Amino acid sequence: MPTKFLLTPGQTADVTQGEALVEGTQAAVVIADKGYDSAAVVRAVEATGAEAVIPTQKNRKVQRDIDREKYKDRNLVERFWGRVKQYRRVATRYEKTARNFLGFIHLASVMLLLE
Repeated sequence: MPTKFLLTPGQTADVTQGEALVEGTQAAVVIADKGYDSAAVVRAVEATGAEAVIPTQKNRKVQRDIDREKYKDRNLVERFWGRVKQYRRVATRYEKTARNFLGFIHLASVMLLLE
């Protein structure tokens, strides 16, 4: 289950919210996809004392080694979003305001937690 949601406009890159997502969390490992590959995000993760399991993009000169076995757990996030999108209001972005949409994401998360 998720610990934090940040809602952004659709055209905003994921990496811009990476530091804010890590801020204030207490985790041993932070697993993210290549969209969060930036030195600032990796520094923010390591500043919390966690291990950054974020693969580097292919165009980087220096490739970071990651634990491939831990990275396989990223599918839990993908499966969570697949389950949340079964709620029509979330999948179709039925709500016009960001506040209401985020509220329904929270509600859908609670419903999944109660299953």
